[in-house]
Amino acid sequence: MDGEAQGSHAERPTSRVHDCAGVRYGLMAFGWLNVGLGIAGMLLPVMPTTIFLILALWAFSKSSVRFHDWLYSHPRLGRSLRDWHRHRIIPLPAKCLAVVMMSASLLYVTLFVAEGWTLPLGLGLGLGVVAAYILSRPHRAPA
Repeated sequence: MDGEAQGSHAERPTSRVHDCAGVRYGLMAFGWLNVGLGIAGMLLPVMPTTIFLILALWAFSKSSVRFHDWLYSHPRLGRSLRDWHRHRIIPLPAKCLAVVMMSASLLYVTLFVAEGWTLPLGLGLGLGVVAAYILSRPHRAPA
């Protein structure tokens, strides 16, 4: 474990495991699915990584303290989670990729799917809000 990951439990996101075993196992399965998607996102340029890991961390926080702590402290996967938890950071390459992919999706829908202007307008407004949020996040930790 690197020094950054060895901090106290106070700096980690809080965990409250669900009481119902069925819900716990469902959330654990959902968490592992998102870990898999996050790892696929590391290998495939068109898939995001961090959002899937954030979803996995949330699911593990409700289902397994052990898996939650493993993912949060992981030397490779945990860094982006710790950066997000501490500073709400979205790395600059991730911001660029997200905006490019949203723009490409909007262009595709406008040119090849939509039969009128309402679908591209609604999609454009929704993606615009998401893009504004992504671009408003810092891309590195404060000095």
